Amino acid sequence: MYTLHSTPRQDGYGMPAEWAPHSQTWMVWPERPDNWRDQAAPAQQAFADVAKAIAGFEPVTVCASAAQYANASVMLDHPGIRVVEMSSNDAWVRDTGPSFVVNGQGGLRGVDWTFNAWGGDSGGLYADWALDDQVADKILGMERCPRYRTEGFVLEGGSFHVDGEGTLLTTEECLLNANRNPHLQREEIELMLADHLGISKVIWLPHGLYNDETDGHVDNFCCFIRPGEVLLAWTDDENSPNFARCQAAAQVLQGARDAQGRELVVHRIPIPGPLFASAEECAGVVAAEGSQPRDPSIQLAGSYVNFLIVNDGVVAPAFDDSQDGVALEILQRLFPERRVVTVPGREILLGGGNIHCITQQQPLAG
Repeated sequence: MYTLHSTPRQDGYGMPAEWAPHSQTWMVWPERPDNWRDQAAPAQQAFADVAKAIAGFEPVTVCASAAQYANASVMLDHPGIRVVEMSSNDAWVRDTGPSFVVNGQGGLRGVDWTFNAWGGDSGGLYADWALDDQVADKILGMERCPRYRTEGFVLEGGSFHVDGEGTLLTTEECLLNANRNPHLQREEIELMLADHLGISKVIWLPHGLYNDETDGHVDNFCCFIRPGEVLLAWTDDENSPNFARCQAAAQVLQGARDAQGRELVVHRIPIPGPLFASAEECAGVVAAEGSQPRDPSIQLAGSYVNFLIVNDGVVAPAFDDSQDGVALEILQRLFPERRVVTVPGREILLGGGNIHCITQQQPLAG
């Protein structure tokens, strides 16, 4: 696709908030057997359920490999879903797809971040990510959308949230990790974020959720729900490995101001579980050199914050957990103008993320 050699900020572009109108949502079809159990069949059903839930609100495009195209087409048979052929290494389009930016005058462009599988040779989750690093470029090409490429600057879409009014939320655990951009200081990273997303203020939370294998992506822990308001995953259990992380995040948020000078209203939503994969679920994953091991002793980083805001709706995960009803009630109260739909999220969680991680919204240019 046509690559620009300026920056979005220079050209008057910035990333809108997730609640701004979308033209569609992107997904990538799961298949790798060293990450998704039982040849990815349970995960494919879960992804299909998510895609159909989103298609109740807005169009969905699902990218599937040549080997999976026919299967995906059958499982995704829905008037609101199109399936396109695209090769990839795995299915985390939030992190491999583009971050779309707009100028408010009908312009739409995309930022193609360098991707290194959440750590490259130092903690990356699989050994070869070359195809995933091409996903954003391919999506932008399909949409005839001009591209900004941050060659050498590593970032994943799940590592930040924006409010569309100049503020970005992220974690030090991820963006300051030596396996992302060790050559850059905090201020230099902030400048890259400002140049490519059109923001002017970064709020740094110390950590994400415990055992989040992405090194603490903020989209699994805390998000904006509207300007000046955030939703934070929360536990009151002092014995939980997340207790100190939640306390530290709350302290930062309560003392923060956004780009408009507002104090933040902090809402809380319980953390499910603790959740663990069963021995049977782990046994269904094919071990491969360089891939993340699956073990029933490892606590899963389950979170109700890992939802997607769509046109007139919210699509959120449920875990067959005692907190599911409480979480749904909180989300519906916080989004009174939207219909909240829950979809089973356990199979997606077993692969390392959830609904927000496997989706990427394309804003309506305007």
